[in-house]
Formats: sequence, structure tokens, C-alpha cells
Amino acid sequence: MKLSRCFTSADFRKKARSKLPDPMFHYMDGAADDEWSMANNASAFSKYELLPEMLHGVENIDLTTHVLGAKMDLPIYLAPTGMSRLFHHDHELGVARAAQAFGTMYGVSTVATASIEDIAEACPGPKVFQTYVLRDRGLTRELVARCKEAGYTSLCLTVDTPVAGNRERDLVSGMTMPPKFTPASLLSFVLSPEWVFHALTGGGFSMVNIEHRVDGSQKGGIAAYINEQFDRSLTWKDAEWLANEWGGPFAIKGLMTPEDAVKAREHGASAVMISNHGGRQLDCVPAPIDMVAPIRDAVGDKMELIVEGGVRRGTDVLKAMALGANACAFGRPYLYGLAAGGEAGVRRVLELFSAELDRGMALLGCTSISEISEKHVRRIP
Repeated sequence: MKLSRCFTSADFRKKARSKLPDPMFHYMDGAADDEWSMANNASAFSKYELLPEMLHGVENIDLTTHVLGAKMDLPIYLAPTGMSRLFHHDHELGVARAAQAFGTMYGVSTVATASIEDIAEACPGPKVFQTYVLRDRGLTRELVARCKEAGYTSLCLTVDTPVAGNRERDLVSGMTMPPKFTPASLLSFVLSPEWVFHALTGGGFSMVNIEHRVDGSQKGGIAAYINEQFDRSLTWKDAEWLANEWGGPFAIKGLMTPEDAVKAREHGASAVMISNHGGRQLDCVPAPIDMVAPIRDAVGDKMELIVEGGVRRGTDVLKAMALGANACAFGRPYLYGLAAGGEAGVRRVLELFSAELDRGMALLGCTSISEISEKHVRRIP
């Protein structure tokens, strides 16, 4: 299937499946436990109807918005996802160039396989860096300082990973640390010669922004080091410390309740990313789209809300914004595009989202993002 014949997230997923060895595909595609939350994240959007208004004159559609201190040409951006080199040799730099081409923001993961500085060069536009408050506060300070120097526009603190979720697909495929590949997994590498060729010739898979902190005596290498850095003792005071350390637009990612959103505002956050980590952490939690309205009611209109989880269509974005979100972010759709065709695949995903948003806005009867409101959405009884 050519990229030009991919029209939905499912199309890109199918093409990605054909390109990747089993462990890499299931690492990207899977979630925790029974994967109920991952499925519910997407299906929950179907509980909401859009209510269009007619005869509003929609010849000029403006999709621009401002989120996290930056202007974006689209009300969507590419969420931070780790280790993109696992999925294609274009890795984070290809994603960054695609985001730049569409005038939207790229979320860069702490465990990226391209450097903070190289990504900034590929994407001079808006960028958010995703980080943690690590046990090694010196490393956290260093990452923040590098982002300031490289021109990142905002910082995002992930808080829903005190421990890793139970991702059973990875246990089956052997995509663990260290890897324990099964005979079936090893056969899938043989059946993915293009991926293997680029894996052998196109550079390594290292977490380049933190590898310098690991010496040869570290048992288990860099993966073991980063796992040891997650701190179960973190509190809201630590989040506030990082907000002050950054001193600019600051989001907390992984909050799912109105109470936590209020606490985030009280401790220095300017935005909340309503997210359950794509269903990859705690299973059986609500879909982010279902939490938008109650969180907006709790925090009022002074805090930005970003929906991350289950976004697969431009109409999903319109529903989220009608319920009170300022923007949406997604991970799997663009990773499917990356695996399917590298940078060109990510561009194709953004092209489709952009077209869907433009068309959806016109059919909804809105010419600018600011016009979308609660009158345009209804929960199905």
C-alpha cells in the first residue's frame, strides 16, 4: 500500500505492521494489562455528537491557535514518544521536520534517540520538551538548561510513571530490558529486511540525551539507568520546583481528575495534558475525552487543557475543543506514519488531519478555532 493510499490511522497501522519486526510493532502498538483503556480512549469519542450550524459563511477557515506560549497553525501537535529510532531510521529528526513543515509543535521525549540540539535545528518552530523529575536532580537541571539554550518554547512534566505499566505484549515478544526475544520474534526480524538493513547501517538506538551519565560499570546499561531514575517519592512540591526551574509555559502530563488539575494550577502549571499515557500505564481508567468537561469546570478558563489519547480524526479534535480543550496531541497515529514511511509518512498523517480539520470546521459552521464551543457538541443519551 502506497502512502498516498493511506487515508485513516488504521491504514497507517496496517502498513507499519508490514514494515516492522514483531517486537518493535507491539512495543509501539500495545498497552497495559487487558488494553481496555487504550481501546476506550478511541471509542469514547463516539459517545459525542457534533451539532453543526448552517449559513455562517465558511469560505475562509483559520485553524491557528496558541498553546503553551506558542502559535500553531493547527490545533494539534505531535505528542512526546520515546525511542523513535526503533520504528524508522528517520527517527525524531524526521518527525521534527514534518512538524515544522505543518507549523505545529513537536513534543520531544527525554528518551529520544536524537539530541535536544539536533531536533531544535530540524524544527526551529515551537517545541515542548517532555521530562521527569529524576532522582538525579542534576540531570533534570541539565536537560532544562539545554532546552532553554536550544530554544524550546515549553516544558512538559510526565507524572504517571512512578513505575512502568504491565505491557504484556512486550513480555510475549521479548521486548524487555534486557531483550529476551523468542524464536518467533527473531523470525520476524528475518522477515523485515529493510528495517534490519537500516538498523545495522543507520546508527544506534541510544537515548542520546542521557547516555553520557552512564559509565561502563552500570549493570544493564542506559535502560537500567533510566529505570532507576524514576522516583516513587515525588510530590507536588517537586512539580512546583521544576516549574520554577523552567520559568516558562509548563504543562503537567498524565492527570485525569479535576482535583489533580486544580493542584497543578496551584503548583505552577499553566497547562494540563489530560492523558492516561495511551493506556500504557494504569489500565481501567477513563478516556481523556470524558474528563475534559469536568476538568474545565474545575479550573475555569485560565488554564490550558490538552487532550492526549485516542485522537484518530479531525472530528475527534473538534469534539475535544467543543468540550473545553485548547488543543489535542497524539502519538500512535504519527508513529504509524513514521514506521510506514519515515518523515513522508508523518507528513501524510498531518496532511490528512489538516484536511479533516478544515473540512470539519466548514461543515460545523465555524471559521476559527475560537468559535467552537459547547453548543457544538452533545453527549449521546
